[in-house]
Amino acid sequence: MKKIILSLGMLLLFAGMAMAQGKKHKKNDAATETPQSISTSAAPAATNKPATTLKADDMAFKDLTHDFGTLSEGPDAVCEFSFKNTGNEPIIIEKAQPSCGCTVPSFSKEPIPPGATGTISVAYHTKNHPNPFTKTITVSSNAGTKVLTIKGNVEKAPTGSAPENTSMFKTN
Repeated sequence: MKKIILSLGMLLLFAGMAMAQGKKHKKNDAATETPQSISTSAAPAATNKPATTLKADDMAFKDLTHDFGTLSEGPDAVCEFSFKNTGNEPIIIEKAQPSCGCTVPSFSKEPIPPGATGTISVAYHTKNHPNPFTKTITVSSNAGTKVLTIKGNVEKAPTGSAPENTSMFKTN
């Protein structure tokens, strides 16, 4: 008998909590409704991006692909992609996202005025990455999105036949 009464008490307690939470949400929803949110002709929510007349083609790259050819494993391979702003507004690069961690792009945070040239520098880490590679960098700006590609072939560094002298003592 005690188990039944305890079970009913718990059931009533949980039901009461659920009803209280439901009323709280309805009250908050009604409080946040404004005549503008009820109206069907209300303006859409504002976004953080200002309106622009720029198109992706206004970011005119000289080349979208760079072929490094054959590289030696070890030092970073670096190239630069240049583009001209052919639009009527400054181009602002928001981000340059590489396809993997072995590729590191960098770019100026300053707006590129109409008629001016901007650059995106790309470094590829060749160390521990022998073999052919093709990597992409997705560039997002207020003019849209462009995809840049780097490719090449990294030759494995030769292994030395003699170990490196790491002795603390100088030998003649």
